[in-house]
Amino acid sequence: MPVANCPMPLAPADKNKRQDELIILNVSGRRFQTWRTTLERYPDTLLGSTEKEFFFNEDTKEYFFDRDPEVFRCVLNFYRTGKLHYPRYECISAYDDELAFYGILPEIIGDCCYEEYKDRKRENAERLMDDNDSENNQESMPSLSFRQTMWRAFENPHTSTMALVFYYVTGFFIAVSVITNVVETVPCGTVPGSKELPCGERYSVAFFCLDTACVMIFTVEYLLRLFAAPSRYRFIRSVMSIIDVVAIMPYYIGLVMTNNEDVSGAFVTLRVFRVFRIFKFSRHSQGLRILGYTLKSCASELGFLLFSLTMAIIIFATVMFYAEKGSSASKFTSIPASFWYTIVTMTTLG
Repeated sequence: MPVANCPMPLAPADKNKRQDELIILNVSGRRFQTWRTTLERYPDTLLGSTEKEFFFNEDTKEYFFDRDPEVFRCVLNFYRTGKLHYPRYECISAYDDELAFYGILPEIIGDCCYEEYKDRKRENAERLMDDNDSENNQESMPSLSFRQTMWRAFENPHTSTMALVFYYVTGFFIAVSVITNVVETVPCGTVPGSKELPCGERYSVAFFCLDTACVMIFTVEYLLRLFAAPSRYRFIRSVMSIIDVVAIMPYYIGLVMTNNEDVSGAFVTLRVFRVFRIFKFSRHSQGLRILGYTLKSCASELGFLLFSLTMAIIIFATVMFYAEKGSSASKFTSIPASFWYTIVTMTTLG
C-alpha cells in the first residue's frame, strides 16, 4: 500500500546505471576502484583521457599500471578531491616522474604541501649541481697545473692512487692520534715506591714517539695543503685550517717550554681539538652528506622538538623544586639544580 500520492524517485543505481561505471585500476598489484566520471573531470591527464585504454587488460577487465602504488594514492585523491598533495617520505625525483607519467603538473600542488615540495626540489637541485661541478672538475684535469692537481687530490682523493694512499695514511694517523689521547689516560698499574700511574706517564717515551709521528704527518699534510691552496689567505682563515694548527702547535710549544709544566700542560690540553679532524672525512662520505642534507631539511622540526623539550624540563624542574622545598635533605636547592635530574629522567626513561 503506497504511503504517498507521489511516486518515489529513482534509486541512484538505476538513475546512473548508464551514465557512470565503476572501474578497477591495478597499480603494481594493488587494486583501486573509482568511478569513470571521477577520472573524466580532468580530460587532459592520462586517466581522464582515452589514452588509458592502452593499459586495459581484457582478461581481468581492469586497467594495469606498472607504477608506484604509494604515489598513485595521492594521484587518485587528486581526481577525487581536486587537491594534489606531496608525501614528505617520497623521493622528489620519483614523485616528479610519477606526476609526469600521469600528465599532472606539479604546479597544482596544494598550498599545504607546496612549500615543502619547493624546498625538497631546491635541495635536490643543489645536490645535483655539486655533483656536476665535481664531474666538470674531473673533465678539466689535463689543463690543471701542479698545484691545482695537488689541491684536487687533497679535496677528492679518488682522483689517483697516490692521493688515495695519502688519504688513508692520514686517516690512519688521525685514528691513531685519537686512540692515543684516550689510552694514555688509562691507569696502567703502580710503580714500586709510587702511586698508580696512567699509561701516558708510565710509558711516556713510547707515547711521545707515537705522538711525534702523528704530529709530523699532520704538519706535512698542513704544509702541503698550504702550498697547494688556490688562495692561501682564505685557506689559513678556514675552520679546518685553524683546527689543524691548534692540533699541532701545542706539541711544538711543549718542546720549547719543557721546564714550565703549567704552561706546557695547558697547551697540551688544547690537543683535544685534534678530535675534530675526524670531520674531514665528511667531505668524502656520501652517507654523512646525506645526513647533513637531512638535518638541514628537518631543522625547523628539530628546533620545535628542542623547544618542547626545554619547556618540559622547566615545568618538571619547577614542580620538583617546590615539591622538595620543605625537606632539609633535598638536593634540589634551586630550579636550575633540578634541571639535571629532569634531563636525565626524560632522556633515559622518556
